[in-house]
Amino acid sequence: MSTPVPRPGPSFIREERVRLRGPDGSHGREVLLGMSEPSIMDDGWWLATMWAVDESGVIEATVVAPLAGPPPEQPVSLLGRILAGALAGLLDQEDGRQLIRLRMLPAADESRSWQRPLLLWLAVRWDPVRGAVMRPNELAREILRAFARSVEAANAPAASTPAASTPAASTPAGGGTQSSGRA
Repeated sequence: MSTPVPRPGPSFIREERVRLRGPDGSHGREVLLGMSEPSIMDDGWWLATMWAVDESGVIEATVVAPLAGPPPEQPVSLLGRILAGALAGLLDQEDGRQLIRLRMLPAADESRSWQRPLLLWLAVRWDPVRGAVMRPNELAREILRAFARSVEAANAPAASTPAASTPAASTPAGGGTQSSGRA
């Protein structure tokens, strides 16, 4: 990422702080995760933008890649799988699949897919009961906490990055691991 992307604006809810791992496994830099105020569509879908920033603006996805280096899969696949697992039970389902969709800005060179801003567009539809009993700021907090877990898990050592160590791995069949990686 040659020119840093500026912070998209104020976060709808208080930003989450995530301490990344340094190259030697020690504490690394701290990033802030935020999200825009969600737009709620007539059909119940929430649309929002999520980001990770430091003092210079939106960080590059390579900053949160596993310490051994970025995996071959797209960052939206890895982050989405973990995010969907963390939101399991809160999201509505259709045909046994969670209703969550993620997209990221395109990379300048798709062969280096992690070299793009860590800026995600999110679309979710809440389970009707959860949507009826939780306030919008509570639902937004759940999204941002799930995003924080996905960033922390992506930044873990390569041996623990696969789904086996993430909340998504314990999701029953038909849970959150199937649809989150679609752009």
